[in-house]
Amino acid sequence: MNKVIVIGGGPAGIMAGITAKENNNEVLIIEKNNQLGKKLLITGKGRCNITSSLEIEEFIKNTPGNGMFLYSAYQQYTNNDIIKFLEQQGLKVKEERGNRIFPVTDKSVDVLKCFTKKIKELNIEVKYNTKVEEILTEIVDEKTKVIGVRTDKETIKADKVILATGGKSYPLTGSTGDGYILAEKLGHKITSIKPSLVPLEAFDKMECKELQGLSLKNVGIKLIDIEKNKQIYEDFGEMIFTHFGISGPTILSSSAHLVRYKNIDKLCNEKKIILKIDLKPALDEKKLNDRILRDFEDIKNKQFKNSLDKLLPQKLIPAVIKRSKINLNKKVNEITKKEREQLLKQIKNFEITIRGFRPIEEAIITSGGVNIKEINPKNMESKKVKNLYFAGEIIDVDSYTGGFNLQIAYSTGYVAGLN
Repeated sequence: MNKVIVIGGGPAGIMAGITAKENNNEVLIIEKNNQLGKKLLITGKGRCNITSSLEIEEFIKNTPGNGMFLYSAYQQYTNNDIIKFLEQQGLKVKEERGNRIFPVTDKSVDVLKCFTKKIKELNIEVKYNTKVEEILTEIVDEKTKVIGVRTDKETIKADKVILATGGKSYPLTGSTGDGYILAEKLGHKITSIKPSLVPLEAFDKMECKELQGLSLKNVGIKLIDIEKNKQIYEDFGEMIFTHFGISGPTILSSSAHLVRYKNIDKLCNEKKIILKIDLKPALDEKKLNDRILRDFEDIKNKQFKNSLDKLLPQKLIPAVIKRSKINLNKKVNEITKKEREQLLKQIKNFEITIRGFRPIEEAIITSGGVNIKEINPKNMESKKVKNLYFAGEIIDVDSYTGGFNLQIAYSTGYVAGLN
């Protein structure tokens, strides 16, 4: 029987601890908060988007951050496995649009209860309010090997250590990047830490502030590098205007792509990154033009500023009118073909110039972490330190929204605990 210490009590650490215990190890979870799963509680806006119902191959496609590294972990612990685990603990799940899996109760606390119930059932020891300051090692047969940990309270011996401290996003939940320091001390390389699944800031904050709170559903978005005239990302779905720029599911997913784009900070500073919003993606330009002509025919004696109520959300109309440069007091029947084309252009290509990303503290997930080249993908063991394992967000892997990042936590946690 091995003594296994798991550092971090988030989804990855919990799964690692449960799996290690079920495989006849003595397990201790060390958590610096006063409870487990603090970050899990805020996932999916407090509802917990547990996983996705997509095929495992699709999980890799939805992981722009080193998806292929996770192939073995996904094979060993799938989305069906986590659903089965929760149902065995008495929690039923449901599927919503976009293949998202949620608890039927719509409460993330019920997902956490399943994990904590299993921890109690297995009699796993948990030390709360305890910070690990160092992972202790010694040289055995010319190999660096784990022998325990030093916390802010004591030194504890261990045969194996699993590092599952999370990333740097949502620091109030305890994700403050401690694990990177612990790993670096042992010779591991940490790739550049950046925010991912994070809202984007706009150069014209004033316009966005006027639109603050406006949620657009079923819109098309494209991120364009105008220097190279290259499309970086395309999506369809929901977004929202904020006091600093834009957010919402499509924007968060676009940030995961944008963060990896070459020279992105420089391009943003030079106003070279544009977000194009298609407010009516279901209509091509001809159909939209026909629709506008029909609407205008019905209200030809109205002022232009009162003519778009059927076409656009009320809050968006002043911004579209301003951009179209049509005199808002003009009568509808006075609008020229050229002016109508300008209006059509604004509806199909409502542009926002991107200034950059919101701070990492506001990101859902961290891009970057322990270099995957230094971890064995089949068992999550360090290639530098024997009996040291990694699980979850501390590894340089990250996905889009939709339950994929939590699945990374379960799968890598399971594999680390198993080995």
